[in-house]
Amino acid sequence: MAVLKIRKYGDPLLRRRTTPITEITDATRALVADMIDTMYDEVGIGLAAPQVGVSLRLMVVGDERGRAPRGLVNPSIVAEGGSLTAEEGCLSIPGIFADVTRSEWVHLEAQDLEGEPVKIEARGLFARVLQHELDHLDGVLFIDRLDPVTRDRIKRKIRKDGLADDHTHRAFAL
Repeated sequence: MAVLKIRKYGDPLLRRRTTPITEITDATRALVADMIDTMYDEVGIGLAAPQVGVSLRLMVVGDERGRAPRGLVNPSIVAEGGSLTAEEGCLSIPGIFADVTRSEWVHLEAQDLEGEPVKIEARGLFARVLQHELDHLDGVLFIDRLDPVTRDRIKRKIRKDGLADDHTHRAFAL
């Protein structure tokens, strides 16, 4: 297992919609193991394949306490509801945090690493993690969900100051 390099804001791969996985292979399982190592090394609770340079519909998530990590293949949200605003950060945009409004609960369907169907009902933080990582699979970053004034302020700050180099997090980075 290895810690992979995280792609940062500005990398065009982060803006591409990913390709569905048609066959789960040993290489897929090895990638998931490396992504889990990377997620924990970066103090994250979720990580999508594009963030490590792989354009596949694959993500890894831990639970609300960062335990029980798992890979989710070809995930999709099949139902959602409510509304909850909370601070988010992203491993691909280090040092940047903002309040993002997302669905309070989601029902997600995916496959596990054996190709078996997985159904997840999540609320609160775990629902937020799933939505954030699924956005990555569609080429969407959390700053895209901000109001235009806040988003432009953040983009100007990044252009002026660059991205943070350290791993200091005020909130969970996803």
